[in-house]
Amino acid sequence: MSLELFNQLEQKVTDTVEALELMKLENEELRRENAEYKQEREEWERRLQGVLSKFEESTTESA
Repeated sequence: MSLELFNQLEQKVTDTVEALELMKLENEELRRENAEYKQEREEWERRLQGVLSKFEESTTESA
């Protein structure tokens, strides 16, 4: 194998490793964002249930 081919292979491996590291970082960030969105959605669902319960109580009391 010529030195030129070896250098090209080495560069491709280095580029691939760097791309994988960037993807890992992006994946971690997306997982963190996903957890935040999930927590936010659960909070909205809890609040919505509270509002619906109050609405049902008020309609039951006036019936």
